[in-house]
Amino acid sequence: MNVTPAWMKALSQTAVQEPQVALANTPATAEEAESESPSEFRPKPATSLADAGLTPAMVEAIIFKYLHSVGSATGAKVATMLALPHPVVVERLADLKQQHLLTYVGTASMGDFTYTLTDAGRERARKCLEESFYIGTAPVPLKAYVEAVSAQSITREQPKEETLRAAFNDLLINDRMFATLGPAINSGRGMFLYGFPGNGKTSIAERITKCFGSEVYIPRTLHVDGFLIKLFDPEIHQEIPRERNSILKSEQIDERWVRIKRPTIIVGGELTMDALEVRYNSTTRISEASTQLKSNLGTLVIDDFGRQRMNPFELLNRWIVPLEQRFDFLALANGQKIQVPFDQLLIFSTNLEPRDLVDEAFLRRIPYKINVEDPTEGEFRRLFAMMCERFRIECQQDAVDYLVEEYYQKTGRAFRCCQPRDLLTIINNQSRYGGQTPRLTREAIDFATKVYFAVM
Repeated sequence: MNVTPAWMKALSQTAVQEPQVALANTPATAEEAESESPSEFRPKPATSLADAGLTPAMVEAIIFKYLHSVGSATGAKVATMLALPHPVVVERLADLKQQHLLTYVGTASMGDFTYTLTDAGRERARKCLEESFYIGTAPVPLKAYVEAVSAQSITREQPKEETLRAAFNDLLINDRMFATLGPAINSGRGMFLYGFPGNGKTSIAERITKCFGSEVYIPRTLHVDGFLIKLFDPEIHQEIPRERNSILKSEQIDERWVRIKRPTIIVGGELTMDALEVRYNSTTRISEASTQLKSNLGTLVIDDFGRQRMNPFELLNRWIVPLEQRFDFLALANGQKIQVPFDQLLIFSTNLEPRDLVDEAFLRRIPYKINVEDPTEGEFRRLFAMMCERFRIECQQDAVDYLVEEYYQKTGRAFRCCQPRDLLTIINNQSRYGGQTPRLTREAIDFATKVYFAVM
């Protein structure tokens, strides 16, 4: 079955046809990288449809479907919906009126008009809805997205120790860990974080993204070879509202793009191979970006690696080429492969020994294997003091001594980074239940440890 919308086939016959685009290489020199800082990237507003990488048919299809759903709208509202400059949209609306597909139903402010569909226009709208249900921001061509990723790439950032310490300021990270994490983060390549559960592997992974700058621009929707791919995901991407104090400021940015915080996507045992491909919805006829495409310019964390429903070899084999070449191949609904950026720090977090999961050939492609070790007694005590401060509980040294001696030294139990937080949470909850101010006493510690370590 041919799933390519007919109106998008016109792409192959227009001057704005999108070529097969490869991901641009990273800068050859440090000077070249510094000449175009990721923070300086701004998507400039288009001055014409050709400049926006769009055809009249693509824009008109969205206009038809929008007016079909709302009944009537001013030219300004249509332009806002499409996120295109008002003059560009008004030109299309005037042309559609001339073709008797639209008509005026009233005037609006600033010389604008209110538009509605004619009978012929409603028929056109029904045909467009048969091809795709998409109504929203005009899409951005893949080529423009590839260039934007190259301009904002994490490989252009070279975070130093002070940057790392700022990103991890709420965690207790020792100097040995910083000495290893720094080069691994600077590499922009994959890494393993392994060790016993509860020592902060996921917390470390979550904060790594902060080392690469705070914000980037991505398109809301992509178009490529006749398909629409939704890239912006409000459940994953955190949008940064832009100031709109003046018309001039709002026109400096192409509104089809959204400014977000560099993403950190964490997937665990629920990850499937299907999530790593573009997913086509046969009902809406709209495609959804793959997980790794959504994580571009940020960090993708595979948590609990080795506990997914697929074999670890299968998952790693999927990413051999992307890890080395920094681009990926994704299949569209018609089977055609497209080349897209693979620009994120890929982190495998696991409680298992990496060599027990994959062979040496795979491990070689992920150069950094970082053991997140148990804290020492001194580090555990510092963590406990930090957590007491966070819970606003006075840290009684004799109570901490009692905890360490009675429940760790006598039992041979290993220290874990999560335990101060977890034990103090139980103490805090018990006190609040009894209507008392939380206090660190031997009795409170006995209660918390009895509950917490009961089956451990």
